[in-house]
Formats: sequence, C-alpha cells, structure tokens
Amino acid sequence: MYLKAYFTLLRPANLVTALADILAGMSIVGFIWNDLTPVLLLISTIGLYGGGVVLNDYFDLSVDTKERPERPIPSGKVSKHAALVLGVLFLGLGVVFAFLYQIQSGWIASVIVILVLTYNRFAKHHSIFGPIFMGMCRGGNLILGMSLVSDVKLSEVFLSIFPILYIAAITMISRDEVHGGKKRSLVFAGILYLLVFFSISFLSFRLGNIFLSIPFVFMHCGMVYPPLFRAYQNPIGPMIGKAVKMGVITLILLNASFAASFGFLSVALIILCLLPLSLILAKYFSVT
Repeated sequence: MYLKAYFTLLRPANLVTALADILAGMSIVGFIWNDLTPVLLLISTIGLYGGGVVLNDYFDLSVDTKERPERPIPSGKVSKHAALVLGVLFLGLGVVFAFLYQIQSGWIASVIVILVLTYNRFAKHHSIFGPIFMGMCRGGNLILGMSLVSDVKLSEVFLSIFPILYIAAITMISRDEVHGGKKRSLVFAGILYLLVFFSISFLSFRLGNIFLSIPFVFMHCGMVYPPLFRAYQNPIGPMIGKAVKMGVITLILLNASFAASFGFLSVALIILCLLPLSLILAKYFSVT
C-alpha cells in the first residue's frame, strides 16, 4: 500500500487552508469559542475538501494519464476504485460532521458537495463555469464557518464573494500549468487579486480595523504577486504552476485578513500560524 500516494491525493497543504476558512467565517459572525463543538466543523471541512480533491483526480484520470502520469491514480499507486471510495467516504464524513454540529451546517455542507461534484464532473474544463464553480466551493466553505452561529446575516454571506473571486482567478490560470499559457489570463488574475485585496482593506477601514488587517494584506501581496509576475515574464507550465501553488497556500492570509478586519486579531494570528505548516507540507505533497 502506497501510503504517501493516498496522502498526495488528499493534498495535505490544501487541507490546512480549508481549516482557515472555518476560522475566518467564525470571526465574521463574531462566534465566541466556548466549547469543543466547533471542532465538528473543522473535521467537516477536512472531509469536504479532501473528498473533493480526491474525486478531482478520479474524474481527471484520462487527462492525467497523458499529462501527469506520475500522479497516484494513473501511476497505479492508488486504484481508480480505491480513489472513488476514498473520495465518497470523505465527502460523506464532511456532511455527517456538519449535521452533527447543527442542521443548518449540514445543509450548507450538502450544497458544497453538490458544487464539488458539479465542478469535478461537468464544469471543470469549461473556461467560464469551471472557475466560477470552484470559487463557489471555496465561498461555501467560508459560509460553513459562518454557520457556527444559527443566525447568519445576508451581508455576511455576501462576503463569500471574495474567496469566490480569488479562487476563480487561481483556477483560471491553473489550466495552463502543464503546457503554459497566455499572459492575458495572468494579468486578469492579478487584477482580481487586487480587487479582493482592495475590497477587504476597504471593509476593514469601514469596520475601524484597518491597522489590524493591513499587515496581512501586505504580506499576502508580497507572497502572491512575485511568482505571478515571474509567470507573466515567462508563461511556461512550471512557472505558472508555482504561481498557482502560492495562490492556493496564501489563501490562509486572505482568511487572516478577514479575521483581523472584524477585530479578531488573536484568531488572525492563529490562522497565520497555519501558513508555515501549509508551506512545509507543500514541500512533500502536491498542491495542484
């Protein structure tokens, strides 16, 4: 049994970023952590994200056999059947643990599963719907974190547009990480990043917490733009892959910015501590 191959399928570095979504959603709704029940949603998001990325490789077998034969399923280290069982199991656990927290969380998790399956099976290779559905999966994960409270405001749910745009930008450029691509998509991704960073800064300004959030925003810019610019200068597959990888991992900083914007500096710092963990895991396991 190739244990590392199974871990590679689950993208450990990415799973860490999913935990950050829940903590950010918690901050947005002002949830105060008084007991251990929120751990149920942290387990839920691991199940949902892990199941999603496993099934992503399951449905991409024919493409990966040609373009990435070293991946766990096409290389034969993980059978197609085992990947299907693992993916379904993780998604199921994600939904179950969400329902164990409360009914509202369970239904949100169920919607995320629908979005995940729609993306993996139908929308992934569509130039418009692919990035949108992938972004919605991530936005749904932030909303799952908000469901730590039973009464979530529409204005709070609307904030999920930021991770939707951010992940949509990453998904858009990730299409070119094998064969390389055009500079236009990289420029558009950079603009979407900037829109998200500006919007969160404006939000924190309106909430009176600009000095708490701005260090996280600047750190995010400092980590995500250099590899994007290098990919723009030389838009070959490996350079674009590095830009995608850093974009995914630094989603942690986007979540830290959310927490700081709502005045939860301590939570923002906890989220920040997830960044080195994700970076370390990314050295040993694939991110994309």
